[in-house]
Amino acid sequence: MKRSLSYLLILLGLALTGFGLNSILDTRHEESQAEAEWDHQTAAQSAQSLPSRQIFPRRQVKNGALVARLSINRLKRHWIVVEGAGKNELRRGPGHVIETAFPGMDGNCVIAGHRDTQFRILRDVKLGEMITLEAGGRRYVYRVITRATISPTDTSTLRPTPIPMLTLITCYPFYYVGPAPKRFVIRAELISPIGPQA
Repeated sequence: MKRSLSYLLILLGLALTGFGLNSILDTRHEESQAEAEWDHQTAAQSAQSLPSRQIFPRRQVKNGALVARLSINRLKRHWIVVEGAGKNELRRGPGHVIETAFPGMDGNCVIAGHRDTQFRILRDVKLGEMITLEAGGRRYVYRVITRATISPTDTSTLRPTPIPMLTLITCYPFYYVGPAPKRFVIRAELISPIGPQA
């Protein structure tokens, strides 16, 4: 009886490990596809003239559409940001929270990502760190001003801001089995003028 239970627990453990690995590999595949799509989209945009300020039309951007390229150069990491922060969107990359400001615009641009894939690296982000968003043929540089751990019921970080801000959110603790009980939040202020992306 004990031996049967041991085998059952081992099989269950292997199944859970396999499921986790499959989920990570699936996410990496989706992220690679988003990256290729972003490169194609950027090449097409380079042939067009840049708009003066408004990079996103006033119409609704569709869920899953590519919104920006997010980079943390010191940590040698970048991601393609998609519109929406639902399960399907977050498989492709970090998600821009709908109805928050778009990159470079006045207000609070909120981007969410998984702690076990895209945003685990946020634990290494320092105060004063530079974070770059490329969108619509323009490059925006933000400087990190706060790092905080909050309750998932605290929605203050989603509120609009009077100046251009970037808010990155992921679950916390970073190494936690099951639904994490807290959220890790990084806030950064826009410091660069609008200009062509490098």
